[in-house]
Amino acid sequence: MRRQFLTIVAFLSACLFYACGPSGESAQEAATETETMEEVAPALSISPAPASPEYADAMLEATGPTDGATLTSGDSVEFTYGVTNYELGAPTPDADQKPLAASPKGQHVHLILNNEPYYAIYQTEGFKLALDDGHYVALSFLSRSYHESVKNPEAYKVSQFTVGEGEAEEVDLSQPMLFYSRPKGTYSGADAESVLFDFYPVNTEIGPGGNQVKVSINSDTTFMVDQWQPYVIQGMPMGENTISIELVDSEGNLVDSPMNSVSRTFTLEGGEPAM
Repeated sequence: MRRQFLTIVAFLSACLFYACGPSGESAQEAATETETMEEVAPALSISPAPASPEYADAMLEATGPTDGATLTSGDSVEFTYGVTNYELGAPTPDADQKPLAASPKGQHVHLILNNEPYYAIYQTEGFKLALDDGHYVALSFLSRSYHESVKNPEAYKVSQFTVGEGEAEEVDLSQPMLFYSRPKGTYSGADAESVLFDFYPVNTEIGPGGNQVKVSINSDTTFMVDQWQPYVIQGMPMGENTISIELVDSEGNLVDSPMNSVSRTFTLEGGEPAM
């Protein structure tokens, strides 16, 4: 299947698919090309997610482990937080109105270590992980019940720490970074019909003419995101699906970053939604 290059426009209520072509392409030529794509492409669409409670004054403080800490090998690592103007464990008010998979445990923190799949944390203390020796970059951010990140400058924290006595590979945390959040895991029944796509850029703006996020779905559908906002993907096939994301510059070159270029595989299946 031919690779498709698409662009997300934030103010549209639905995704429009455009084939790459000369800037002087006529409307008739564009329409013909779109029709051709529709004949060969699956019924896959991506659109901005419905508006959510903003939580503009929500704040997150990552209190442990402290930034730059070296922890004893073999000990469980406890992650602790301070949360202001946001209630962990409470349902987001519009959770029942969103056609998205949601946690019955309510709002939480997404903890991402070295850009691996996140851990969902529902309390400020007591969450522990047994981690292998090594160096870790930790991103923590506030998440709504349906796993959509809270996008304000005080709602996340990035830090790094080392487990064990190996030499710490310090990372420059001031560099632009891109973290993958959703989709994740298995979606069943109605949850598989509309899937949240969400990511988290750090130390960079996403916008037209600047850095953007290149997204590939199942290696045959590629589009560029120039707005940092959540999206909904519909029409993906049942079974395993893979999404890859890359932070690229205005010329499409991969941004040199310690956290970039992530792929994640997840599963869609019929039947009842998983609880």
